[in-house]
Amino acid sequence: MSNQNKGTAVITGASSGIGAVYADRLAGQGYDLVLVARRADRLEELAQKLRYAYRSKVSVISADLADDRDVRRVEQAISADESVTLLVNNAGIGGAQVVATADADLAERMIKVNIVALTRLTRAVLPGLIARKRGAIVNIASVLAFDTSFGGIYSGTKAYVVNFTEALQREVAGTGVKAQVVLPGATRTEFWEVAGSDIDKLPKEIIMTADDLVDAALVGLARGEAVTAPGLADAAKLDAFLSARQGFYGSLHADKPAARYAA
Repeated sequence: MSNQNKGTAVITGASSGIGAVYADRLAGQGYDLVLVARRADRLEELAQKLRYAYRSKVSVISADLADDRDVRRVEQAISADESVTLLVNNAGIGGAQVVATADADLAERMIKVNIVALTRLTRAVLPGLIARKRGAIVNIASVLAFDTSFGGIYSGTKAYVVNFTEALQREVAGTGVKAQVVLPGATRTEFWEVAGSDIDKLPKEIIMTADDLVDAALVGLARGEAVTAPGLADAAKLDAFLSARQGFYGSLHADKPAARYAA
């Protein structure tokens, strides 16, 4: 445990799973905390535990990040807090929905939490971080940002998180602020049950614990990784993928359509 206060970490989706592990680890590193989630009772229970264990200052904000008014309430609180040095956008809604049979209201909630709230909360704290020349934004995406087998709505929201964070990394370069995107694979949390899926149908050898995931992500953040994929054994594959993607993008531009499109 560090005795040096590192400022305040804001963690969304903090009442369980990955968010709760982040709260424990960051409190142990010397951060004060602002915990954000819908379940006030579980938030306060976790806050009390962390106050006792680490003597950290822990405050809670009970908010539904699919509700516009709640998002704005969280925005106002964290943008006005000059002690904020870290934002972990962890809150998310999942579900293996295909468009033709998706519940439109649930799809909208997923987009609001996974995309809109993440964007607005990042916007709320970023100017202060840049002005203070320190801090980090950590956005929890998913390996499904690169695969649509879980349904296009969820994977589409996570693809947004990846692209948004990569652009953010360029934006904050040289400011003293970091931006990291984390790519969890199958992680044993309540997320699966809430999403209506059974994680135990997957091979055990691809299921990671939330503790291991967060510990790896924090090592990646400390090392300055822009993209952290805890389940990826060969880091060269990530470099090769990103390089190939950039090369593909460069080949998309021309002053005339490709010959194969000739009438």
